[in-house]
Amino acid sequence: MSTANYGDTIEVTAPADFHVHLRDGELSKLVTPHVHKGGFYLAYVMPNLVPPITTTEMAVEYKKRLKDYSGSSKVEFLMTLYLSDALHPSDVKNWKAAGIVGVKSYPRGVTTNSDEGIESYDKYDELFKAMEVHGIVLNLHGEIPSDHSKNICVLNAEERFLPVLANLANKYPKLRIVLEHATTAAAVNAVKACGDNVACTITAHHLSLTVDDWAGQSFHFCKPVAKFPDDRRALQEAIKSGNKKFFLGSDSAPHPSLSKSTATATSGCAAGVYTSPILLPLVAHLLDSFGAIDRLADFTSNFGRRFYQIPADSNAPKVLVEKVQGVSVHAEYSSEWKTVVPFWANKQIEWQIVNVKE
Repeated sequence: MSTANYGDTIEVTAPADFHVHLRDGELSKLVTPHVHKGGFYLAYVMPNLVPPITTTEMAVEYKKRLKDYSGSSKVEFLMTLYLSDALHPSDVKNWKAAGIVGVKSYPRGVTTNSDEGIESYDKYDELFKAMEVHGIVLNLHGEIPSDHSKNICVLNAEERFLPVLANLANKYPKLRIVLEHATTAAAVNAVKACGDNVACTITAHHLSLTVDDWAGQSFHFCKPVAKFPDDRRALQEAIKSGNKKFFLGSDSAPHPSLSKSTATATSGCAAGVYTSPILLPLVAHLLDSFGAIDRLADFTSNFGRRFYQIPADSNAPKVLVEKVQGVSVHAEYSSEWKTVVPFWANKQIEWQIVNVKE
């Protein structure tokens, strides 16, 4: 289904990842430089640290650490706050000046470090109205907690969340909302049905995986889980169609390799797939595989930047990728203290970064 030939090249201006986890401490020191290594110049950073990022001061300090670890002064870090009772409507007017662009909502207990997540949006009415006024984006982890009494589990938690998305979009028509890391055809259709204030990120790994790939393979296990082949096809078609509502948010989520590979009788393995160090070549490879390589620049830069109102300037870096016979993904990335295993470790990717103009 590929439409590209070996030797073909594509240039992307200032690739932007609108959903990435960069952790903290020694793990952050290891993985933060991989944003640039993977070809990206904008990182929209998730706030689910321990403790979560809930104040302007915490976000500013975190951003400073990330810039220190980055290894490239060209990478822009956009910060988010964790939706909680600690956020006050009166503070919203000051957020943009501090580099805070969005607020991330985590339903309680559905993913990594979400124990402080929310149970109801009703009490945030004044906060959301203030976010409308000041142009702050609401980022939604689109699942509801599993509840076996209601037949809710990881396979349908996203679809059960979609009425919440529709209600928020209707109630706050000037609030820009992003449904993060969609995994289902139902989510794609729900986003299309909403107004222009709603957009959606899609990860690289959900363009590749289905439920068969993570059942029994811990390094493919993430939240939300990959679903059925028809769902994967719907994600691919959303990109191929050129719909501006859909753009890249990698949800690249590093964990120490031992926590990914190990489960016990009382606890499961960590949820998260790590794609940052190979991200642009990986996305090119995947889009090429379903005939959408011509959408690479839109998916990895243009559409997300347009929705977030963060255009690349005339001097922005340009990254050139080329289709090649195959490049092996590293088996792991290590520091003195931490080791992480990337998605597709030891597999071949048929695109690589061949030139960068900074």
